[in-house]
Amino acid sequence: MLIDLTGRTALVTGSTQGIGAAIATGLARAGARVAVNGRSRDSVGAALERLRGGSPGAEFLPAPGDISTDEGAGQVLDALPRADILVNNLGIFGSRPALEITDAEWRRYFEVNVLTAVRMTRAYLPGMVERSWGRIQNIASDSALVTPAEMIHYGMSKTALLAVSRGFAKEAAGTGVTVNSVIAGPTHTGGVEDFVHELVGRDLPWDEAQREFMRAHRPQSLIQRLIEPEEIAHMVVYLSSPQASATTGGAVRVDGGYVDSIVP
Repeated sequence: MLIDLTGRTALVTGSTQGIGAAIATGLARAGARVAVNGRSRDSVGAALERLRGGSPGAEFLPAPGDISTDEGAGQVLDALPRADILVNNLGIFGSRPALEITDAEWRRYFEVNVLTAVRMTRAYLPGMVERSWGRIQNIASDSALVTPAEMIHYGMSKTALLAVSRGFAKEAAGTGVTVNSVIAGPTHTGGVEDFVHELVGRDLPWDEAQREFMRAHRPQSLIQRLIEPEEIAHMVVYLSSPQASATTGGAVRVDGGYVDSIVP
């Protein structure tokens, strides 16, 4: 399938590393002009240097700002007033015993993982509707459907994100704009490596630690390994394309085939 996003402008939130950086790379290689977002100018500048070095000829531009705040979101909108493709990727995660999660942590997970997506969708959706074309994707998680006991605050936020996606898809019905969720499974990033070692110990080599993590904590996975960020990016690039025009309001799975994702 030839996907050509030439002439489209995309914003990927939280895209200085990990899944966000892989998505930014995939969109840019398909021809889109991609705005890279992070909390600081320094982190965005360093990411741009890496991304441009890995994808010569691709067009990246800076859009720094902490979008969990009104001020930071305003900075991003000043840098990029218009977007044809919005990928709400920014998210935080971590493990915590359920009864030890404080009110402040519940609020923080909701504000970062859910409200940022609402805020940016509210900012860019009207322009997409006016132009009769747009793509919005919210990066959710298998934890939305199979909530891990050690991170129910994270699972709650990703479940809420599914509702947000479906609701905005209805708001955009019949306009040429699609809104979808991408349900990502456990993915191999630097932060996840730390998370895995936190759960299984730091004495094991990485390959053994990964296998033990999947065996003990994510046994539902049919591929029995962590997903690579590029595998998430491939789906996002497709959903951002004209070829995906009939897919909206959906929750598309790139979760490694979790067998109880539909019926817990």
